[in-house]
Amino acid sequence: MAELRHSSSLGSRSSSSPLRAGGDEDSSSPHVHDHSPNGGDDEDGRPRHPSRDRDRPIWFHSLFPFFGDDPRVSPQKNKISLLLILILAIASLISVYGIVNHLNAPYLCKKDGIVLNCPHVKESPSPWENPLSATTSWKPCAERRIGGVSDLPPENETTGYVFIHAEGGLNQQRIAICNAVAVAKIMNATLILPVLKQDQIWKDTTKFEDIFDVDHFIDYLKDDVRIVRDIPDWFTDKAELFSSIRRTVKNIPKYASAQFYIDNVLPRIKEKKIMALKPFVDRLGYDNVPQEINRLRCRVNYHALKFLPEIEQMADSLVSRMRNRTGNPNPYMALHLRFEKGMVGLSFCDFVGTREEKVKMAEYRQKEWPRRFKNGSHLWQLALQKRKEGRCPLEPGEVAVILRAMGYPKETQIYVASGQVYGGQNRMAPLRNMFPNLVTKEDLAGKEELTTFRKHVTSLAALDFLVCLKSDVFVMTHGGNFAKLIIGARRYMGHRQKSIKPDKGLMSKSFGDPYMGWATFVEDVVVTHQTRTGLPEETFPNYDLWENPLTPCMCKA
Repeated sequence: MAELRHSSSLGSRSSSSPLRAGGDEDSSSPHVHDHSPNGGDDEDGRPRHPSRDRDRPIWFHSLFPFFGDDPRVSPQKNKISLLLILILAIASLISVYGIVNHLNAPYLCKKDGIVLNCPHVKESPSPWENPLSATTSWKPCAERRIGGVSDLPPENETTGYVFIHAEGGLNQQRIAICNAVAVAKIMNATLILPVLKQDQIWKDTTKFEDIFDVDHFIDYLKDDVRIVRDIPDWFTDKAELFSSIRRTVKNIPKYASAQFYIDNVLPRIKEKKIMALKPFVDRLGYDNVPQEINRLRCRVNYHALKFLPEIEQMADSLVSRMRNRTGNPNPYMALHLRFEKGMVGLSFCDFVGTREEKVKMAEYRQKEWPRRFKNGSHLWQLALQKRKEGRCPLEPGEVAVILRAMGYPKETQIYVASGQVYGGQNRMAPLRNMFPNLVTKEDLAGKEELTTFRKHVTSLAALDFLVCLKSDVFVMTHGGNFAKLIIGARRYMGHRQKSIKPDKGLMSKSFGDPYMGWATFVEDVVVTHQTRTGLPEETFPNYDLWENPLTPCMCKA
């Protein structure tokens, strides 16, 4: 592997030669003979003092013309020169003291009106946290509601009821729930508690109340949206929802605007009184909805949606065990390793492996995605292009080399959140060799402890989510809702915790360069990722709200 070749060039660059001492050279100057006609005297006959005059620099005589050995200069003028020298010396000392104090003393900053000591901007970089000086300009403010009072109409005066199925995995469901609350607010409708519906991949029957605290969810949003636990009793045809075209709004465009719902969905809700929306994950835009609606989505995501207490407690226990695995408190890294068979196949990228592995992967892709696979002749060029563009998942070995280049030592404690890695232990070997302290939730907890959570796949995903969220450093290896929501939440909590998002495009070029030395590779990695650690980053139109909640959901400190 190309990444392993980098380590062979470690230390190949020679250090610069030390400076030579000057003691072995003759520092004496040649004698200067005076050939003036008067010997050592001036033209008026007074003796000269060549040694003193030469020892004083030119600027001394220009600044202090009165200070010298000339008897014609009065003692008072000598005093004036001495006073000037004293004043300059005092000013210099004050300036030097100010500079030193400025470099060593912390800045003063404010948080919630309290003056705090904040480290200087040039604090030394840490591999475990972002510099405080770069993370104090923004603070979360999604909890604030414009006006501060409830503007909900009476229960019988809402426009109707909205009902959704939140499909997919835990984090896809989470986004769907946030969007459902926002859409209900846009249309002034009552939201029926969403149903969590897993697809064929997840095969789970988790209910909302099996994973989230329903009472907190409803109570927290009581001034924003009216939410009920179930379909109203007066609606007798419950089986009709999601099966009847008359009761389901379909074909909602991706990233639809708020106006789309007002023009196309609201009239049907007013007519039928209760409507189901399907599909419903990314059916609401970011830049074409009011800022207060975006802020409401953050309010749901970061404040209203809380996991059940038993999930929170188990996650806290796992975090504590991660920090104390060596007997002493230690920071730990969470690695979201997306290299499952399904992800590798769906990426249509080419990876290191045996010929047998490649044949089996081609058969798998042809079976699962026949339209994209076609006859397979075009896939090699496609794979090269995707790798150059940084659209391929990082292999475990590639992740190991990047982390080592960033300065993380072999002893680093790493929590791995992942499905079954494609290639098994052989694929994981390079990562485990460079970082042997790799653990999963199964390594930290006994089978009995996890038995309750195994009833629902979503509960296990929630444990991974919380342990990654609370880690000192979070590293993603590929996109997805899990990493997106983790990075966004850590930014919302203050940008202090590092969330490393590798530049996969640049890394592919480095890994493919057999002539790049380790020192050059390290420099490229460090420089490239200085701004890819979850620091405050201005948003722009169509920027993903879940990954960067800065502009709508955070305020200037």
